[in-house]
Amino acid sequence: MGYAAQTQPFRSRLLADGFVVATARTGDHAFFSLEEFEQFCQSPATLPLRRQAELRSRFLMGEGTLSVGMRRLANSRISAKRETVSSGPSLHIIVPTLQCAHSCRYCQVSRSLHDQGYAMSPSDIDAACDSIFESTSPTLTVEFQGGDPLLRFDLIERAILRIQARNATERRRIRFVIASTLHQLDEAMCAFLKDHGVHLSTSIDGPRELHNRNRPTSGRDAYERTIAGIQLAREQLGPDAVAALMTTTKASLGQPEDIVDEYVRLGFREIFLRPLSTYGFAKRNQSLLSYTVEEFFYFYQRGLERVLHWNRQGVEIREVYASILLNKMLSTFDAGYVDLQSPTGAGASVLVYNYDGYVYPSDEARMLAETGDTSLRMGKIGTPLPELFASSTRIELARASDVDEVAGCRECPYNLFCAPNPVDAHAQFGTPFVPAHETEHCQRHMGLFDAMFMALRSADEDVLDLFHQWARPILDSKV
Repeated sequence: MGYAAQTQPFRSRLLADGFVVATARTGDHAFFSLEEFEQFCQSPATLPLRRQAELRSRFLMGEGTLSVGMRRLANSRISAKRETVSSGPSLHIIVPTLQCAHSCRYCQVSRSLHDQGYAMSPSDIDAACDSIFESTSPTLTVEFQGGDPLLRFDLIERAILRIQARNATERRRIRFVIASTLHQLDEAMCAFLKDHGVHLSTSIDGPRELHNRNRPTSGRDAYERTIAGIQLAREQLGPDAVAALMTTTKASLGQPEDIVDEYVRLGFREIFLRPLSTYGFAKRNQSLLSYTVEEFFYFYQRGLERVLHWNRQGVEIREVYASILLNKMLSTFDAGYVDLQSPTGAGASVLVYNYDGYVYPSDEARMLAETGDTSLRMGKIGTPLPELFASSTRIELARASDVDEVAGCRECPYNLFCAPNPVDAHAQFGTPFVPAHETEHCQRHMGLFDAMFMALRSADEDVLDLFHQWARPILDSKV
């Protein structure tokens, strides 16, 4: 005698469009009208058989307890979404210098070209390179940040040569990325980068006037010099040698279409509509730069619609933030975006080797140190990886980001897609142990997941196909 069809454990949320999204513990989801959702909750066996079969395939219905095979399948799907946290640090950020030619008001850490003492020592560079291989991850991304790391290209060369020499026996898959303004890039540097397969990342905040306003230099030519660097890199290294990121400031809010159009004009295939991060020095300029979560939503939705517009015209360009969210929502295999991992990827899937000789759990944590808050240091560069993992910093960050323990996250329908950001909470409140819903990080991502689920529900076949393409795991220095 069989069991009557019944619901499996799920969480739900009423979306602004009047539909309900229900998520299973595996991360699978389904949409319901209010009437159908009531039927699903009260008498699921009365739903049409075809609908029941669909909900079974999404782990939202079953006959009693799941079979052994279905439980194993469900657990394997959950494990796949957590794999990037448990496989060892895969992103290793080296900060050779804080010096930079820019004086960006939203910058978190950079120092002027005239500041002294803000560069990593050769011995710390060597120790950082050796520590990278303590990770068990088969794939390693080594990213050089600053300041502007090209100002200490000698340290970059030293690190890359040492890592590649060690990798002759380690045989890991290694990807090198340099995040730079590209103002110092020259042909000699390009020759080295080409020989060693190094990728470049830069910042383009939008059209010339907006970029130069956001990222001022003494010559008021930041945009022109960065564009020259992009062109040189493309000529010397190939058309896809450079990726670009933008930061949304208050001045950006009225120009989402112009910003997207600029990326299209410059031939980029990706744009990341990123919100402002108010860490380090940037916190001092909040009154000039900051905006509400609602203002960012409006900006983001307009920007995303412009990206979709260009795709409809046959121009392939991907919005990276949407890709991250869609990967969480649609793919079994998580791309490992650090800010949405549980327990947090900070100090687990990413480590930062800073110019000051210390290891930090994330880029944002080392930015806090520049304003005097060094409480998130994990240890000195050269400290064995097991000791770094056992540090009180890492233990507290993990506790504060466990979605099955944090109030508000346990019941959240986006439990398997999202996670608290304890470094962000620490920056905002002085402690990582705060209710998630009080943080800007939670408020922003609840709204973004809501918006993306509504976009999925209403998408036509062409947009749905595009969303599934975007959901594939991508390699990126911040993912």
